[in-house]
Amino acid sequence: MEQRTIEAYGYTITGTNEIISQIDSVLSGANTSNIFRQGASVAIVGKPNAGKSTLLNSLLDRKIAITAPKAQTTRNAILGIMNGDDYQIVFVDTPGIHDPSTHLGSYMNKEAYNQAFGADIIYYLVDGNSGLRDDDREILDKLFSYEVPIFLLVNKIDEISNDKLIQRLAYGENNYDFAEIIPISAKTKDNLHDLINTTLNYLTDSVAYYPSDTVSVNSDQFMISEIIREKIIMNTEKEIPHLTAVSIDTLKQTEKRIKIEATITVNKNSHKALLSARAVQCLKESMTQLLQKSPKYMARNVFYRSMSGWMKTG
Repeated sequence: MEQRTIEAYGYTITGTNEIISQIDSVLSGANTSNIFRQGASVAIVGKPNAGKSTLLNSLLDRKIAITAPKAQTTRNAILGIMNGDDYQIVFVDTPGIHDPSTHLGSYMNKEAYNQAFGADIIYYLVDGNSGLRDDDREILDKLFSYEVPIFLLVNKIDEISNDKLIQRLAYGENNYDFAEIIPISAKTKDNLHDLINTTLNYLTDSVAYYPSDTVSVNSDQFMISEIIREKIIMNTEKEIPHLTAVSIDTLKQTEKRIKIEATITVNKNSHKALLSARAVQCLKESMTQLLQKSPKYMARNVFYRSMSGWMKTG
């Protein structure tokens, strides 16, 4: 029997004239406005304090990743998902790539590169105040070896002059083969709409990997531990280093509330007393933020652990 071939939503369909005519009839009468067409994963990569986590939060218009003025706040890859009428973009916020002096730093660099390697598109974020520098060359050489489109995003344009911005854009254009160069402000959301519209031209996947109502796949335990860690960073300044870690030991729901027990691990015994003195403020701010997200969260006991012992408040 005579065969016909048609193209539909990225697929090639071959069949008899009768079958193809039936498919044509269904497609012509279908409401295609909500049919998924394309998607991609986007790794947000850059050096510490470039504004990667702020960009993720601004793109999704909600707090997915913690932010702080200290470098290397992000330790793990954090996923945030943008769903449009016919597309899905999975953003991955990565740790800042830097010259590591600890095992944790080496792990963070490895995590950032691993996420970039698996992405369909890379956003390389730079602080517009400093622009691209010599130490960006090594990072970018490795990223370009992954053979995916790389966008240079010159961030913090709200903090620099037009002349300086032109210099930053020209340097990127003249020295690298970026797929796109886009000036943005993650803080004020300037040009983020243009960024997404440009990104849509590069989407390649024909499958949505997450339900259309999903914004983040990070667990409640991870979200709570990150919020507490953020408040520790903000309230202790340089006194407590980034080696501080938070783990959620208990997250139990009762009829009226959820019980949260957390362990905070510090690097030195002397840090335990410092952290204990700031504990009330850290927990108060953490619980305020949690309650803004969901009224079901209520804190009970928080346990502190150092290398030499335990203590608790509550």
